[in-house]
Amino acid sequence: MPRLTEQERQEIIRYIEADKPLPDKFRFLLFEDKREVELVWNGKSSEVCNIVLPFQVIEQVDEPRAEKPADTALQAGLFDARGRQLKGWTNKLIWGDNKLILSSLKNGPLREEIEKQGGLKMIYIDPPFDVGADFSMDIEIGDDTFTKKPNILEEIAFRDTWGNGTDSFIAMIYERLILMRDLLAEDGTIYVHCDWRMDAYIRNVLEEVFGRDNFMNTIIWLRDSAAKGAKKTSRQWSREGDTIIVFRKSDSASYTTVYKEELTDTQLREYMYEEPDGRKFKKVTLGDYSEDSIKNFRLQNLIYKTKSGREYKKYYLDEAKFAIGSIWTDIVNLSKGQHEQLGYPTQKPEALLKRIVMASSKEGDLIADFFSGSGTTAAVAEKLGRRWIVSDLGKFAVHTTRKRMIGVQRELKVEGIDYRAFEILNLGKYERQHYVGVNPNLREAEQQKQLAAKEAAFVDLILRAYRAEKTDGFATFHGKKAGRLVSVGPVNLPVTRLYVEEVILECRQKHITRVDILGFEFEMGLFPNVLDEARAKGIDIAPKYIPAQVFDKQAVERNQVVFHDVAAIEVKPHIKGNSVAVELTDFSVFYSQDSIASAEALLKDNSSKIVVEKGQIVKVSKDKKGVVTRERLTKKWTDWIDYWAVDFNFESKREIVRVLRGEAKQVQTPGMEKPEQLDLVEYEEVWTGDYIFENEWQSFRTKKDRSLELTSVFHECPPGRRKLAVKVVDIFGNDTMTIVEVSVGGKK
Repeated sequence: MPRLTEQERQEIIRYIEADKPLPDKFRFLLFEDKREVELVWNGKSSEVCNIVLPFQVIEQVDEPRAEKPADTALQAGLFDARGRQLKGWTNKLIWGDNKLILSSLKNGPLREEIEKQGGLKMIYIDPPFDVGADFSMDIEIGDDTFTKKPNILEEIAFRDTWGNGTDSFIAMIYERLILMRDLLAEDGTIYVHCDWRMDAYIRNVLEEVFGRDNFMNTIIWLRDSAAKGAKKTSRQWSREGDTIIVFRKSDSASYTTVYKEELTDTQLREYMYEEPDGRKFKKVTLGDYSEDSIKNFRLQNLIYKTKSGREYKKYYLDEAKFAIGSIWTDIVNLSKGQHEQLGYPTQKPEALLKRIVMASSKEGDLIADFFSGSGTTAAVAEKLGRRWIVSDLGKFAVHTTRKRMIGVQRELKVEGIDYRAFEILNLGKYERQHYVGVNPNLREAEQQKQLAAKEAAFVDLILRAYRAEKTDGFATFHGKKAGRLVSVGPVNLPVTRLYVEEVILECRQKHITRVDILGFEFEMGLFPNVLDEARAKGIDIAPKYIPAQVFDKQAVERNQVVFHDVAAIEVKPHIKGNSVAVELTDFSVFYSQDSIASAEALLKDNSSKIVVEKGQIVKVSKDKKGVVTRERLTKKWTDWIDYWAVDFNFESKREIVRVLRGEAKQVQTPGMEKPEQLDLVEYEEVWTGDYIFENEWQSFRTKKDRSLELTSVFHECPPGRRKLAVKVVDIFGNDTMTIVEVSVGGKK
């Protein structure tokens, strides 16, 4: 420790007695900190999430769409006759908080599987660098557009990202970048996409995480075609470019030079000479070539002689290759109507990702995107023969990616090109300490005290809005209403199977038969399995969504808050000999956002607003004279459906998770200064009690084709009883499922 002067000692004592933080200068006096430059922000912490949660596979898509039993000839060695992938890596589409996903990938059993693939070679992320990116989503309803507000989980994520402005964003991205660095292979590379708002901060954070020596370059993407003209603003330089900052894990990172596939008009004009056979070429000076090379050019008729007698080498257009630099002007941003455009606000063109993927990965490599949005990284990876992991917090983003990847599989299947299966995963078994709003800088006892107070206030708020009476003496129940007990799910996490199982356990212990479970969000694939399980034990569970209006004090006082039920599906099986098909006959939703009465009261003249009330989407308009009209946009139940799929043999594939059985141990041998940390962690495979939905047939709407088939193809099955599962995803990305049992080869 450096020697302190008496004055400095007294100054430190005064700060401590006053319970004030020490000024930064004492950090360098008290500790041997070698860093000359450091990025500091409010709330900076060296603590990084190390939680390991199990990944739960809720759906697997091996084969994009089987029209007949023999329709699975592609990849005979990888897929079975049913179209199920037999072996090898399965691509991952993960729904959840990417901090917990990254921590679980880094520290959990899936890390071993990643390492078997050669490690994670490349990461591309496009984080929400725009403070206005609040998870709102525009949904097309006929010729109109409805803006879906973010759900509570998304609002919390937005607040955590931007609640304290730039400090919040840097804290969010800093921890995630550390986890990404630790997950990257030693020869891996990371690309971080940003714009003028955050690029300076992100560059500094990346230097701190990866080291200045591992900076590779900054790519400038001139994204708008208008930028190539004389676009001007009156007060500042125009902003047409995005920044993509590139860092490597180490100096062993691989890089492949990428060449332009098409030449610019200026470059094409250089090829002004033409051979008798039509081949175009340009002339290149011979000054850089040796005499032996020039001699070979003459033998190959590659010398062009001008009228003045000067000689040049012929350089043909069909062999032209131009290495791409760090300023990209040849990739235009997506515009409305382009075939790639999926209506996702921050969607990037595939050409952009193709260039990045080709530069920093090879065929068969594993790459990732943890802010995946519409799934561009996954789509490009699949088309280029890479393996992938992508994740997003938004259900709509996960659903958009699912449809997109099925479309990619269909394209590749038609072209006879190999593709891999992908699975949709949840993060499960959330711990109570992940609740929102607890100050992490408090001591453990104070954190628990604050946590208890926050939870109690939250539960009281929900019970008031639900008009339920508070109860005590239960582990999972918080209130009662009309002869039913009420369980309030967490504020910032989905209601998981584990949570519902705890409710069922207490019901059985205390002979409770009727329960309402309230949640802002429910784990994907949770229903109907868990409800059927409860029903078999004599327990009636009614899951209900908590609307955002619970935080509106006036709406609560006026009893205007509606807790809507989860969606319901009706199907009709059709049996023909040993074949079965499924007809979708009804779909009911109960979603609400805003209200008709509120829209009518607040609308200005000559304006309109689209609202959702009790499962109906209504356009409320007010003309110049103040006359109000209502137009119902969802005219039939099928208008709510964006996608549906069938598993013709549900319960044929159990959901198996790997859980920790052992712990890492330290071993010290003679001559060692420190004990060596040995990776003796052991995992065991455990059946969760759930089954994986194996997606065998699907119909969904696209930008080009808004039609929807309501009856599946007939699927040939072995005789006997079996369960069919039908999954429906609504236009907001929410999924629900129903199961029906049939007897094939005989009467139902």
